[in-house]
Amino acid sequence: MEEGDSATLGKRKVPENDTEVVIPKQQESASKRRSSSSSARTCVHEVAVPSGYTPTLDETIHGTLSNPVYNGKMAKTYPFNLDPFQQVSVACLERNESVLVSAHTSAGKTAVAEYAIAMGFREKQRVIYTSPLKALSNQKYRELSQEFSDVGLMTGDVTLSPNASCLIMTTEILRGMLYRGSEVLKEVAWVIFDEIHYMRDRERGVVWEESIIFLPPAIKMHYAFPMGGSGLYLVVDENDQFREDNFMKVQDSLAKQGDGNKGANSKPSGRIARGGTASGGSDIYKIVKMIMERKFEPVIIFSFSRRECEHHAMSMSKLDFNTQEEKDVVEQVFQNAILCLNEEDRNLPAIELMLPLLQRGIAVHHSGLLPIIKELVELLFQEGLVKALFATETFAMGLNMPAKTVVFTSFQKWDGDSHRYIGSGEYIQMSGRAGRRGKDERGICIIMIDAKVIYV
Repeated sequence: MEEGDSATLGKRKVPENDTEVVIPKQQESASKRRSSSSSARTCVHEVAVPSGYTPTLDETIHGTLSNPVYNGKMAKTYPFNLDPFQQVSVACLERNESVLVSAHTSAGKTAVAEYAIAMGFREKQRVIYTSPLKALSNQKYRELSQEFSDVGLMTGDVTLSPNASCLIMTTEILRGMLYRGSEVLKEVAWVIFDEIHYMRDRERGVVWEESIIFLPPAIKMHYAFPMGGSGLYLVVDENDQFREDNFMKVQDSLAKQGDGNKGANSKPSGRIARGGTASGGSDIYKIVKMIMERKFEPVIIFSFSRRECEHHAMSMSKLDFNTQEEKDVVEQVFQNAILCLNEEDRNLPAIELMLPLLQRGIAVHHSGLLPIIKELVELLFQEGLVKALFATETFAMGLNMPAKTVVFTSFQKWDGDSHRYIGSGEYIQMSGRAGRRGKDERGICIIMIDAKVIYV
């Protein structure tokens, strides 16, 4: 909303600077007003509400619009005290408002999503949880199945309990349901978009845009946005007209934040002027060995190509990080996992070569692996049976699998058009895997830089 627009200003006190709350689309009306919220850290968030909006809620239970506080019976209780941003988010959900949560890795965004799911079960309504990756969908299915009784999974590979009250799916599946006009959507009360920052992706961002645009207005939208954003702009006015001028301001704002979206021929931001490629397998070997000697495991080694991941993992074949007891457990889990494959498929090189590495506590994770192998690697990593994981950046996109140490083998990646330096958001996403909440006092991040790198 622009300064020249008619607006009523108010303030909402939000203790945490990483929380943003927005009202559902169907509550927007002809005249808009803007409510700003500022925290003790001088971070301002804006909330769009209809002009003259007076919700018929008991203020002793739900608080007020400027100070939402929920004092009723919780749909879900937690074994810990909620952080201030979680308390505000829960209060807004109980007020039937949409919520945008922006917080660092492991800050507790999932707790807010779980509360929205619990509300759906309480009201006998359906909830959809979307994620950008099949691996993340599989992980969320396992986690939520332990928490809730009626959970289903829909990805391009697997469909389990498609009529469940809580459906976990990739965002592409949701868009397909919207295209078809699926009857399932008539029963949906809440949609949770995990990793909403994918909307900025040049190739896949349209999936999130269309999913949000085509959702029935009665559905409340709960966004999980770990990467952060800025500003609130009125892009559809009181006459339902698209405001291209404000939309261009949004684009400009995103372009300024995308400091990593420069080609290799452009001068990259930051201190690195050139170079930054991996220092070679021998150096990887030394670093991983040093990490194990200093008890800094588990470690995730990020490379930006599948071939590099596999090459580095094979170069570790002389190292052994698991005890004999752990080897036996890995073999048992592995043999049980491949029972679902055909006899011919069990003899594929991709299957046979993986077991010796896994028994040594070494694994590879990228999008080119068979789905059963990816799930197996994720499970073993969670159980602490994989000490060194060689992965592409997709492993960092939302999967709740932190390590004590993260290693970058390179600062450059191929984005489909050119080789470029990774952006600050990409670096934060991957380095955020370092440090396990409740286990490590601090995470360790190691960056491999060769002699070609100069500082400016």
